[in-house]
Amino acid sequence: MSPCGRARRHTSRGAMAILAWKFPRTRLPVGASALCVVVLCWLYIFPVYRLPNEKEIVQGVLQQGTAWRRNQTAARVFRKQMEDCCDPAHLFAMTKLNSPMGKSMWYDGEFLYSFTIDNSTYSLFPQATPFQLPLKKCAVVGNGGILKKSGCGRQIDEANFVMRFQNLLWSRKTFVDNMKIYNHSYIYMPAFSMKTGTEPSLRVYYTLSDVGANQTVLFANPNFLRSIGKFWKSRGIHAKRLSTGLFLVSAALGLCEEVAIYGFWPFSVNMHEQPISHHYYDNVLPFSGFHAMPEEFLQLWYLHKIGALRMQLDPCEDTSLQPTS
Repeated sequence: MSPCGRARRHTSRGAMAILAWKFPRTRLPVGASALCVVVLCWLYIFPVYRLPNEKEIVQGVLQQGTAWRRNQTAARVFRKQMEDCCDPAHLFAMTKLNSPMGKSMWYDGEFLYSFTIDNSTYSLFPQATPFQLPLKKCAVVGNGGILKKSGCGRQIDEANFVMRFQNLLWSRKTFVDNMKIYNHSYIYMPAFSMKTGTEPSLRVYYTLSDVGANQTVLFANPNFLRSIGKFWKSRGIHAKRLSTGLFLVSAALGLCEEVAIYGFWPFSVNMHEQPISHHYYDNVLPFSGFHAMPEEFLQLWYLHKIGALRMQLDPCEDTSLQPTS
């Protein structure tokens, strides 16, 4: 029987007798001594998890190889989990249906600030989610640095719905010119996630509206983002906030029948030890303690291994994919 099991079979007085035998000269107060027993028992039953280091993760990826098979059952199960926890079909974006006039909401990235939907804010929302669900085949594009010379452009463009994330430039003209390439598409902005994101997000909306752009701006629903955060934290991601990439992958897993992700590699070198940048637009690492990129990668890599999504890490022209199961 484990020491924890023996401790549970005694009264509190008996438990203290065990402590006195183990630590005859201790000067700890009774409460502290009891706490030591609780901690030791906890560690005995639940050993501390150690996150694999970068080398171990890369070795695991290389051992897996490039062969992959889609598991439709695993994809459906995870999509059901997304539906149950976060309802992306109705809460992915703020709409007139889920965000009525006068409703008070909290920023999901702030602890102290809330806002009330007034007439000017309400007028920015579509009536309901503006695309037909479920989406068939979706691609989520993350780090552009790892995608250079990957040959994945055509494969990404063949998806029915492509989610990309990129930096917002200050110049209105440059921003509008850069957005033209996306033709009729949706721009997903975190206007009500943190107070610092409200003004830039509204600036995007009004800039594109002023020039009659083809893009439609959607605002992320803070209730949806908050639910996604709780979902992943319950599965072991220890970070102040999820990355934009994991938010979008989560949305895709809840909205799409098939999901492929590109450029999701959180390290400074690729699998061939060649340096890569961290964003489309700069090479700045995330703030320490703000994101938990290796933990996120391991969660996504697990979903890849069970066939719920496909993570593209190798050049697309060299990838050998097996048929759908």
